[in-house]
Amino acid sequence: MLPKISQTLFLQVANVDETEEKEEYKSRISDVGEESFSIDVPIDVKSGKLHRVYVGDTISAYYVSNDGAKYYFNSEVMGFTNDVLKLVIIKKPQLDAITKVQRRTFLRVTADLEVAVKLSEHFKFLAITEDVGGGGISFVCDGSVPIKQKDVVSCWLLVPYRNGSIDHVPFKGDLVRIKPLDTGKQLVMLSYTEITDPDRQKVIRYCFERQLDFRKK
Repeated sequence: MLPKISQTLFLQVANVDETEEKEEYKSRISDVGEESFSIDVPIDVKSGKLHRVYVGDTISAYYVSNDGAKYYFNSEVMGFTNDVLKLVIIKKPQLDAITKVQRRTFLRVTADLEVAVKLSEHFKFLAITEDVGGGGISFVCDGSVPIKQKDVVSCWLLVPYRNGSIDHVPFKGDLVRIKPLDTGKQLVMLSYTEITDPDRQKVIRYCFERQLDFRKK
């Protein structure tokens, strides 16, 4: 489902500054063209100030339907119009590039991705995921790693896409279950406690691509 005129969009703009990249902005679709949307100049959700964007900026966006489902897509700034009010022209996504996530429901897929885990300032380790999803991940690590249930950890997940690009997704998670394995390793199940919607979108995009690959086999 494509967004319609007057639909509110929530945006994140790619930036070399990690702090700015995590900021969330809000806009509204003013017009829909054949290959583009014209949207209001984005407003910082926290400060309420207008945010300047530039041609070529990469955007992660989502909008919410009446039933609470979220629709995610990626786009880029194509230009501007100055008819009455200044509008930003962004590329319209293909229908198959929009991912829908029902409220409280997240797709989960098996995947062996690299994840860096920070337990404290002095203890960090690498692990390999067992599965990933929009609500959390599970990973396998050495049995000697001193983690316990309900620990909160900071993580960075390496997410590869079918087009060859790679994203790093930061998040914080709560360790909900730890299962010792016969191999001497341990399986750790984690749910997200802090993750931005655009970063969650990156994981969801990977899951949908992974599911498509499974269907083709």
